[in-house]
Amino acid sequence: MTIHLPDGAGGLRAYEPRTEPLALTPGAPLTSRTVFSAAHVVADPYADVTPDAPAAVDWDATLAFRRHLWSHGLGVAEAMDTAQRGMGLDWAGAAELIRRSAAEARAVGGRIACGVGTDQLAGGRPHGLREIRAAYEEQLALVEESGAQAILMASRALAAAAEGPEDYLEIYGHLLRQAAEPVVLHWLGPMFDPALEGYWGSSDLDAATATFLEVVAAHPDKVDGVKISLLDARREVDLRRRLPEGVRCYTGDDFHYPELIAGDDQGFSHALLGIFDPLGPLAAEAVRVLDTGDTAGFRALLDPTVELSRHLFQAPTRFYKTGVVFLAWLAGHQSHFTMVGGLQSARSLPHFARAYELADGLGLFPDPKLAEERMRTLLSLYGVTR
Repeated sequence: MTIHLPDGAGGLRAYEPRTEPLALTPGAPLTSRTVFSAAHVVADPYADVTPDAPAAVDWDATLAFRRHLWSHGLGVAEAMDTAQRGMGLDWAGAAELIRRSAAEARAVGGRIACGVGTDQLAGGRPHGLREIRAAYEEQLALVEESGAQAILMASRALAAAAEGPEDYLEIYGHLLRQAAEPVVLHWLGPMFDPALEGYWGSSDLDAATATFLEVVAAHPDKVDGVKISLLDARREVDLRRRLPEGVRCYTGDDFHYPELIAGDDQGFSHALLGIFDPLGPLAAEAVRVLDTGDTAGFRALLDPTVELSRHLFQAPTRFYKTGVVFLAWLAGHQSHFTMVGGLQSARSLPHFARAYELADGLGLFPDPKLAEERMRTLLSLYGVTR
């Protein structure tokens, strides 16, 4: 049955939804690549909260989504920017999320890594390096106590306080020396968070890369891998080739992930991606094909998803979480389209319509009819009656 979607120019266009989903079921564990999906949180739609109040989380639905990802062989990257860290989810909420998800991971045998940052520090005022280091230490201790792997995330407070590369070398060196197990270092570009402009001590990416690699080279035994989120495939490949032996590169490039994961004759990237939240089952199936040595088959499955990913991550890129949660609602992973911080308002109706069309065309919705009904409900709320 035809559905009429807004075209972004004030009109409507007809779209014929597919009737059958892509057949994707859990399979063998992934072997050739380590793959994490950064996972979103499900808001409690009945909570009486304002956008700037502490997040009210539906814990049952949030943990159920993580079990969905684990069932397909994916690892979960928890309490990252996909979970709205710093955009609706404060440190108290993130700490509870880490505790609950880590316990769930132990119960089901799922792989989990959790974000370590400094977001307990109050915004609106500067913080000294000692205070920033203590904030990092507090979060690192909680993640390690939970039994999860640590991901050292970029810090807005450090970006504001650091006077040059030496401050990054001091802070990260201290944290790596005290980490109990190898961590993942996360370089998040300013397109994901404008407050991180000039991270690693320079807005010149070549200079920033040199500092980043200096951190890794000084502590290779404490770095499991690096996660690069710069949306620059060439730069990621160059950095990947300069890593010490045994240190992995986890792509965070939601524009070029098929080619980066497939790799070349000099290496490949593993993955830690927000787009693998809506793509989870399909991404896992593609990597299983890659596990057999069939690179062409892997690309045939994953390349068609890039258009959807580029759409969700279009500027302002930091609002990609809205599209991720929207697709989770359409797919039946949650009963509502409400987000912590009221972030469901961050994208337009034409943006949602295109996301629905692209995801439906890929067969991502387990129940296409449910997805269509929910899309029609959203359209009616916006006054579209055809």
